[in-house]
Amino acid sequence: MRFSSTPTPDNVTNNQKRSAVSGRIALRTPFRLVTSIATGAIAVCVCLAAAPSRADLFADIKARGRIPISIDPAAPPYSIVDEKGEYAGSEVEIAKKLAKDWSLQLELIPTTPANRIPHLIAGRSDVVISTLSITDERKKVIDFSKPYGAIQIVVGAPKAAPVSTLADLIGKRVAVTRGSTNDAEITKSALPGTEIVRFQDDATSITALLSGQASCYATAPALLTTVNKKNPAIALEPKIVLKTNVTGVGFKKGEGALEAKINQWIDKSLQDGSLNAIYKSYFGIELPPEVTSAK
Repeated sequence: MRFSSTPTPDNVTNNQKRSAVSGRIALRTPFRLVTSIATGAIAVCVCLAAAPSRADLFADIKARGRIPISIDPAAPPYSIVDEKGEYAGSEVEIAKKLAKDWSLQLELIPTTPANRIPHLIAGRSDVVISTLSITDERKKVIDFSKPYGAIQIVVGAPKAAPVSTLADLIGKRVAVTRGSTNDAEITKSALPGTEIVRFQDDATSITALLSGQASCYATAPALLTTVNKKNPAIALEPKIVLKTNVTGVGFKKGEGALEAKINQWIDKSLQDGSLNAIYKSYFGIELPPEVTSAK
C-alpha cells in the first residue's frame, strides 16, 4: 500500500483537522460573543424604555379616588366604635377631613398599636392617623408629616393615691398598651420593683383598670378621663408626666409628593383653625406650641 506524502483535503491528519477547526472557532467566537452581548443590551434597553415608570403614591391615590387610612378604634377619644357601630373620635374626624379636602373616598383600616406600622409597610393602608408619635426610632422605618396633634404621656392613679414620683410606683401594677410610646416610656423610666402589665390595646387596658387588675395607668390624659367616665369612683388623675410627644401622619419612606401634599394640608388646616377646633372639642385645650409652631 502506498501513501502520499502531500496532504490533500481528503488526507489531512487528525491534528491538522483539529487545528483547522480550532482556528475557525477562534475566529468566529469573538464575533458571535460581541453580537450576542450587543443584541442582549439592545433588548434590555428596549424593555426598560417600554416599561412604564411607577407613579408616586399620591398620584396613585388621586387616580383611584380612594384613600385607606389606618386608625386604632380602641383608643378613645382618638378613635372608637360608637353606639351606632360607626367609627368616631378626634383622629377619625381628622381622617374624614383629609379625605374630604382631597375629594377622596375614605376607607378606614382598623389596626392596633402593634400592627399599624407593619400594615402600612405591607400596603394595607396608604397613611396612618393613629396616635402615632414622631420618634427617631420610627423614622428609621417610615416617614412622618409635620405634627398635627400632641399627646402627653402620664402615669395616672386615683386622686387619693400617694403617687408623685417614679419611686412611688415600686410595688404597684401599672397598666400600659403594648407597642405604644407609652409602653416604651414607662419601660425606660420605671424603677426596679415596678410591675408593668401590658395589654393588647387601650380598651383592654381600660378594662384592666376598671376590674382592678392594675392601680395605675401609663397613657395619655384623655384616656384617664375615659376611665373616670366609666367609673367615677376610680377618680384617676395625672400624677407623673413622663413625656410630651407630637403626633404626625405616617407613610412609607420615599413618598416625597405625598409628604409635601400632607404638609400643605396640615399648614392650611392649622391656619384656618380647623385642626385646633377638633383638638379642643375632644381634649378641652388648645393645640400646644410644639404643634402650631412646628417647622
